[in-house]
Amino acid sequence: MRVLILTASYGSGHNAAAHALVDAFVERGDAVTVVDHFHELVHPAFDRASRAIYMALLRRAPMVWGAAYALGDWLPSDSPLAFGMTRVGTQRLGARLEALAPDAVVSVHATPAAAMSALVAEGRRLPPHTTVVTDFVAHSQWLARGIDRYCVADDDVGREFVARGIPRERVVVTGVPVRAEFDAPVDGPAARQALGLSPRLPVVLAMAGSNGSVGRLPDVAWALTRLTRPVQAVLVAGHDAALAETLVRETAGTGARVLGFVPEVRTLMAAADLLITKAGGMTLAEAIAAQVPMLLYGSLPGQERHNARFAARAGIALAARSRHELLRLLERALAEPELLEHLRDGVRRVHHPHAARRIVAAVVERSRQRS
Repeated sequence: MRVLILTASYGSGHNAAAHALVDAFVERGDAVTVVDHFHELVHPAFDRASRAIYMALLRRAPMVWGAAYALGDWLPSDSPLAFGMTRVGTQRLGARLEALAPDAVVSVHATPAAAMSALVAEGRRLPPHTTVVTDFVAHSQWLARGIDRYCVADDDVGREFVARGIPRERVVVTGVPVRAEFDAPVDGPAARQALGLSPRLPVVLAMAGSNGSVGRLPDVAWALTRLTRPVQAVLVAGHDAALAETLVRETAGTGARVLGFVPEVRTLMAAADLLITKAGGMTLAEAIAAQVPMLLYGSLPGQERHNARFAARAGIALAARSRHELLRLLERALAEPELLEHLRDGVRRVHHPHAARRIVAAVVERSRQRS
């Protein structure tokens, strides 16, 4: 098959999902083309400017982003009140489809999915189109006409899509696609040994995505320095060197380890007894695949708050709203092994292994039905 995957570089999650799918399609022997919608089909300057605005909102005015997200959920994806933003890149997308002639299209971001829908509204005949939802919530901007399959994270998310009018036969529960290393078991004691961590003390891993500054890791450092029991703490600052320096100062004298960007997150998660993080879609998916209990803190307004609510309802995470509550819940989690085991049981229930392969199977099945 010839497969076109449409993504966008807003956060790292969409591209991570796209590359996980590339690997699964290539494993099958398919030819795959990945297109960054805003960079390649709109304009590189628009891509840079819009991502800069997005990141600035997350850092300085997250409530504004939350309000925009809520408004977007109220509007249909083709609403004229969106001022054409869901149609940007549509004509170039049409030209790319004609040039590549793919047998199937997979979207891992809502905007290119809406652009595909706009082409359907123009009466164009398009190849089967699957949308892979990378968050744990049904949002209006993911809902568009002409989408043959919605691949979603969990049964609860699937029911939410059906409740919002998507025919049940178009919704496939696959899990969120993660990197291949997350589908392979990793021995926890071996991971600790590789990282130079003691097998005798609990390990707390704290992270906030590749852009650590949009999380609240200094609060996590504050809580870790006030624990009444010994712990091995590993804090991942991502690409933010200034944040790393702040975390080093906050945890001075405690033995906590502060890291920058770490590509091998799988080993860290395997070594951890508890992960403290905000509820980004890909972080949540990777933690579920690694089967590590979570304590959610610093989740941003918008999709992350919805992801956090899903995680709390599913019984896979604790959720703290203030740093004092964070400290209280952290103390409790470390003092009650049965609580951590309860969270692990919840993670096992919602885990859908080999999600990328499941999605590939759904795409292939739909393509064969249409051929």
